[in-house]
Amino acid sequence: MRQIVNYLDNINTPSDVKTLNIKQLRSLAGEIRTFLIESVSKTGGHLATNLGVVELSIALHYVFQTPKDKIVWDVGHQSYTHKILTGRKDVLQEIKNNGGISGFPRTDESVHDAFNTGHSSTSISVALGLAKAAELIGDDETCTIAVIGDGAMTGGMAFEALNNAGIEGTNLIVVLNDNQMSICKNVGAFSRYLNRFRTMPVYNSFKELVDFLLKRIPKIGEGMASMAVRTKNAVRSLVFPTTIFEELGFKYSGPVDGHNIDELIIALKRAKKLKGPVLLHVITKKGKGYQYAEKQPEDFHTVGDFNIITGAQNNLIKIDKAGADSAFGEKMCELAKVNKRLIAINAAMTKGTGLRVFRSHFPKRFFDVGIAEGHAVTFAAGMAAAGMRPVVAIYSSFMQRAYDQILHDVCLQNLPVILMLPSAGLNKCGETHHGIFDLSFLSSMPNLNIVAPSSINQLTQALEYAVFHAEGPIAIRYPQKLEISGGDFTFGKARVVAKGADVSLFCIGDMLEVGKEAARLSGVSCEIIDVGTVRPLDVNTLLYSIHKTGAAITLESNCVQNGAGMSIKNALQHTGIYCMGFERDNIPQWATLADCGLDAKAVAIKIIEINKKLREVYHA
Repeated sequence: MRQIVNYLDNINTPSDVKTLNIKQLRSLAGEIRTFLIESVSKTGGHLATNLGVVELSIALHYVFQTPKDKIVWDVGHQSYTHKILTGRKDVLQEIKNNGGISGFPRTDESVHDAFNTGHSSTSISVALGLAKAAELIGDDETCTIAVIGDGAMTGGMAFEALNNAGIEGTNLIVVLNDNQMSICKNVGAFSRYLNRFRTMPVYNSFKELVDFLLKRIPKIGEGMASMAVRTKNAVRSLVFPTTIFEELGFKYSGPVDGHNIDELIIALKRAKKLKGPVLLHVITKKGKGYQYAEKQPEDFHTVGDFNIITGAQNNLIKIDKAGADSAFGEKMCELAKVNKRLIAINAAMTKGTGLRVFRSHFPKRFFDVGIAEGHAVTFAAGMAAAGMRPVVAIYSSFMQRAYDQILHDVCLQNLPVILMLPSAGLNKCGETHHGIFDLSFLSSMPNLNIVAPSSINQLTQALEYAVFHAEGPIAIRYPQKLEISGGDFTFGKARVVAKGADVSLFCIGDMLEVGKEAARLSGVSCEIIDVGTVRPLDVNTLLYSIHKTGAAITLESNCVQNGAGMSIKNALQHTGIYCMGFERDNIPQWATLADCGLDAKAVAIKIIEINKKLREVYHA
C-alpha cells in the first residue's frame, strides 16, 4: 500500500522547505491550503487573500533565506502561509484570541518578520529602506523583497517608492501579486493597465503553445518548458516594448502564473541574480482552492467562523440590518433621491463602509478611488468647491492617512465635505486597525465640527443634518455596531439621558451604553449625558450637570490624550472632571474594553471611588 506523506507536519523552519523537490512542494501547497481553510473556519480571519498566495509564499522561502533575507509583506494580511512556514503553524488557531499571534507580521513575534505592517502601500518604501541600509554598510549578500498587491499599488505612496527606487538603483525585488482585487474588486486606470498583460492574446497563446509542445518531448520536455520562460518574456517585450515599471528604472519580468511553483521558483531565482530594482509580475487568484472564496472573494476577504462544506459564515464580518454601515448606506440612498448633488466617495472599502447599495442605485454619483485616502479627501474638496455635497466614507484608522488633506484642502478652506469615520474604537484586526485616534487628531482641525452618535437613529439624523444644514466640514465617527434606537440627535446639543445627584457621566458615542451599565452596577446616583456633538460642545448643559453633582467622568472609545474628554475638561475649566479612554501606549493586540479598563465594571469602580472622595470632602 502506498504510504501517504504529510509534508506540512515536518515543516518547522523555512530551511525545511528547501529539502523538498518540486512535486513535494506542490503537495505541501495543497496541505497548507487545506490547513488554512480548516483553521480559519474555526477562528475567523483573512481567508481569500491567504489562499491566493500559498504557492508564492512557498516559492519565496524556497529561493530566499529569512531572516537574513528580508521579505516585507504589504498590509500583511496575506502572511498566514509565511507564518506557517516560519514555525507558527501550531499557534495559528490562536490568531483571533486575546494573547494570540497577530494577523499581520510583527517583529516581536518572529525574526522572520522583517517589519510590522497593517496598512497598505508601504512595503516598497520599507524594503527600499532596508535594501539601502544594507548597501551602505557593504552588505551585498542580503536580498530584500517587497510583496505588494495590485490593489495596494493604487496607493500613491507605492508610486513614490517606485520612483525613488528606480533612481537609486539599489538591489531590490518587488513582487507584484496581481489578483485584480484589494478587498473589493480593483478599480482605476492602473488596474486596466495590468489587465492588458493578463489578457494579452499573443503572449498567452504563445505561452500555452510552447508549454504544450515542449512538455510532449520525452524526458527532457519539463526542463525545456522551464527554460522557455526567458523566451516567453522576450515575446512579451515584442508586444509591449516597455512597461511603466521599466520606464521608472525597474527590470520587469512576467507575468508569471502565481500558482505554478516551477515558474515561480525560476522567476525568483532569475530576479535574485539581477542587479538593481526588479519587478516580478505574478498572477494569482484570490480565494484559490476553496470554491466559495473563489466565487465571493470580497465576502471571504475577512470572515468569522464558517461551515467549510456549505460556506455559511456564522459570525460573518459584514453589514447586517442592525449595523451602522447598513443604516448609513440606506440613509445615503434616501438622501440622494432628494439632494441631486449628493456624492459618495470611498477608498476600496465599498462593502465595509456600507456603500454597495448606494453604488447600485446611484452608480454615476459613486466613486471608489482605490487605496488612496488622501486623494479621496482632496477629490471631495474639489467637488465641494464646485457646489457638490461629497460624503467621504473611510474607516477611522485609515482616515488618519489623509490628515494633511483634511487640514489643508478641506478645513482651512471651510469646505462642506462630510467625513464619515466608521469602525471607530477597538478593531479585531489589532493595533494597526484600532480606530482610537480620530477624536484626537481631528480636534486640532480648524472649522471642523465633530459628531459622535450613540445609536443608529442618531447616526442617520446626524447624516441628514450634515447633508442639508452643515455650512462647513463635519466629521461623524461611529463603531461597526450601534444601538438601534436612542433619543433624537440635535446638532450642538447634549442630551440628559438620566438625572442624578452624585456623579455626572459625560458619554461620547457608543460609550453611552457602558455608562448606563456602569451607573447601574455602582449603585450611585449618576446623571448620564449623551454628549452627541463633540464640537461645538453644549457647554451649558455639561456645566449645569457638573455644578449639580460636583464631579464628572468622561467616557470615550478614543485615546484619552487630546481626546473628547480633554476637550470637555478644557472647555468647562472644572477640576472635578476625570477622563476615561484608551491609553495610547497600552492597547493589546486583541483588546477588549475590559482589557483596557473601560468596561462597565471598571467604570463603576471609578464612579464609586469618585463619589467616596466627594462625600469625604463634604463631610470634612
